Amino acid sequence: MSWERSYRTIDVMVKRALHVAAYDVRDPKRLRRALQVLKKYSTGGQKSVFECYLTEAEKRKLLAEVDEVLDLRVDSFLLVALDERSEVRVLGVAVPPSDPPYYYAG
Repeated sequence: MSWERSYRTIDVMVKRALHVAAYDVRDPKRLRRALQVLKKYSTGGQKSVFECYLTEAEKRKLLAEVDEVLDLRVDSFLLVALDERSEVRVLGVAVPPSDPPYYYAG
């Protein structure tokens, strides 16, 4: 099964949307905490940019958790919902984003 077809099937079942989350955090301690928060929600990413499949409830929870970690006077956070109708293009050894059928919480 191709990733496009599996994405559509999963999308219908759980109504998750692909988002790109990025942050710029000045303090190393807050940076580590922000990374821990984003890793709970992401399916991929590098350094300070992450791919996240989120329901509306997960999006609200992510934003609340990030708000607790960051100092909004000096740090920044960006969460952008991507249009599911758009074609995803990857370059180099990049892997197209996918929403796995399950997440391990342990």
